[in-house]
Amino acid sequence: MNGLAKQLLPLLLPAAIFGVASFTLTMFAAPYVIQFLRRMKAGTTVRLEGPQSHQIKVGTPVMGGVLFTSVTTVLTIAFNLFGHYSQLLTLGALVSSSVLGGVDDLLKTLRVGSAGLRARFKLAWTLAIAIVIVAVLHIPKLLAHPNNVWIPSYGFVDFGLAYWPLAVLAIVATAHAVNLTDGLDGLAAGTGAVAFGSFGAIALLTKNYGYTADFCFTMVGALLAFLWFNIYPARIFMGDTGSLALGAALATVALLLNQLLVLPVIGFVFVIMVISDVVQVAYFKYTGGKRLLRMAPLHHHLELIGWHENQITQRFWIVSMVAGVAGLALAFS
Repeated sequence: MNGLAKQLLPLLLPAAIFGVASFTLTMFAAPYVIQFLRRMKAGTTVRLEGPQSHQIKVGTPVMGGVLFTSVTTVLTIAFNLFGHYSQLLTLGALVSSSVLGGVDDLLKTLRVGSAGLRARFKLAWTLAIAIVIVAVLHIPKLLAHPNNVWIPSYGFVDFGLAYWPLAVLAIVATAHAVNLTDGLDGLAAGTGAVAFGSFGAIALLTKNYGYTADFCFTMVGALLAFLWFNIYPARIFMGDTGSLALGAALATVALLLNQLLVLPVIGFVFVIMVISDVVQVAYFKYTGGKRLLRMAPLHHHLELIGWHENQITQRFWIVSMVAGVAGLALAFS
């Protein structure tokens, strides 16, 4: 066994155990959660202007994000928090964003005709969550160099005060980008698992970040188990309960690893969805009502031009894997 393998094995084994444990617990809990949500009649609604194939999804239980957020939270508190208090940041991002999304999902599903929380309200709360996370990140001794950002082929650079707005923007943008991506069966869960796996690999290869790797692979295991029930045709959706939490936690992990600039590379699929939505809105306003895409975000446009849902999801999984490898390379270039 070579030197690198000897160094990685003590870190890889706990990460693998966390991943298997979270996968097993989520697989066990999922049928009960699905049954409970059905009894609560917490079913999804579908936009009438969207693809007609989505009409069969009406009534599918939403709020499934509680599965992977709760399992990850329990395992992290029980086995990966004592002595690793920076994980309070990842847990804080995960839990607070999940609660915010849960309130939104409850309003949409339990109140007939409700559109949920106003977009500005959700944005304001994710902004508040992000500010708190970045502020806590700067508590002395939590991180040695909290303002550092890795620049590929150059090294770490102290961004000083400029780091604060960039870090806050990263959390808010990623949370809402994943929320936009969550529109097809298995799309957000699959790409999210790849993204957390990529950052988990970076954490394993970065000295003294084994506990962050453990968190990442706990998320990967839980997301893969959730994906088991979320692939087409989905038996459960993550809803805002899961998508906001997934994005906020992913960005927080990137900040803990000082990999702010690698985040949009690993999260390339999420970036595409945001860009397609922004371009659609801008084009609509500029042209006085014309549409560049048949429907935004991009995955809905692809559906409306004839792609099957599975084709879109699986191809974006492939894109996310390539992006993950690219991000991993950039993190050590």
